[in-house]
Amino acid sequence: MAGTPATVYFDATLTPNTALSPRAFLVIMSLVGLMSFVGGIMFLSMGAFPVLGWFGLDALAIWFAFRKNFQNLKQATRIEITAETISLSHSRPGSDPKQVRMPTGFARLSLDYPERRPSELKLAHGREAYVIGRFLTPGERKSLYAAINSAIAKARAERYA
Repeated sequence: MAGTPATVYFDATLTPNTALSPRAFLVIMSLVGLMSFVGGIMFLSMGAFPVLGWFGLDALAIWFAFRKNFQNLKQATRIEITAETISLSHSRPGSDPKQVRMPTGFARLSLDYPERRPSELKLAHGREAYVIGRFLTPGERKSLYAAINSAIAKARAERYA
């Protein structure tokens, strides 16, 4: 028996804010490389030849840190709220996606310390609590809290009307 599709009250994919575009990354790494090379050559001309290698290692460490940061920016959290269930799905590079479904009627939403870091937006059911949007700013977390709270209220109103 084919039923009518469930009304979706909230459907969002949360991703971290990116600090640099690929072009800006290229410009910054070019500047770091150039400064390391010039500094290394200056020390090399004074007879301190090992310093050139250390400048190279510094530039490599900065490149590695940026690459790791860019990899962490590929995480995403998807939230979908219907009258029946709340579905959470979180994916991050290098690990399997985690998926959770909970009944809308029994879900609890809380926002601890809304005005400052570390604030946590938690969606709980029973004894299990899931923190959502760790990478969001406190203002974005507060706005998300209001939107999810409103969607849960509308979904419960449909279910229990």
